[in-house]
Amino acid sequence: MENSRVDILVISPHPDDAEFGVAGTVAKWTKKGKKVVYVVCTSGEKGTSDINLKPEELAKIREREQLEAAKLLGVKEVIFLRYPDQELEDTPEFRKEIVALIRKYKPEIVVTSDPYRRYIWHRDHRVVGRVVLDAVFPYARDVWSYPDLLRKGLKPHKVKEVWLWASEDINFRSDITETFDLKLKALKCHKSQIRDDFKEEMEKWLCERAKNLAEGEKFKLAEGFHRIIIWW
Repeated sequence: MENSRVDILVISPHPDDAEFGVAGTVAKWTKKGKKVVYVVCTSGEKGTSDINLKPEELAKIREREQLEAAKLLGVKEVIFLRYPDQELEDTPEFRKEIVALIRKYKPEIVVTSDPYRRYIWHRDHRVVGRVVLDAVFPYARDVWSYPDLLRKGLKPHKVKEVWLWASEDINFRSDITETFDLKLKALKCHKSQIRDDFKEEMEKWLCERAKNLAEGEKFKLAEGFHRIIIWW
């Protein structure tokens, strides 16, 4: 199990969410030699307005798009849990699956979506955020949480930091000035989600947001997170 150790585990509700939330920072990490693994919880098979595109076909398309985006960013492994889109629940089984992955990969940092936004927010994002936070603490840490995982060699692991994207309470800004272009390229891999007529508008919006997040910093472009340091 020790050979599976990585530096960062990025846990995303759907394909493309990580590209919007953390891709610039991921590219920066991998350029520095950090090992990053993606976990994509749902297949995102309902993410279309095209009534002729069947969910099972879209799921395959979105996996291919996610693998292409991850490769651009230097992410060596993408794990697809393939839960149904829009149907995630905060269950012991789902939490246990995330705990097992944390114990297997032993990341120092876990990155996911902030579940606590007050305005309208995709339910899968809220559920993933809550489940990941619970999995990190206390379940991944405590020796008698899920004893069957212990018997399989998945020993407890203490995550050092959690970074939440799309937070209303940003306390950390990551410099993505040199990797912003890679973030855009990775997002454009998700062709099923980003229409050609929306690409220019999306670029402008993302660039403006990155500039605003970097306001007051020594760098020009940023991604913002609520960063939690785990001391206990």
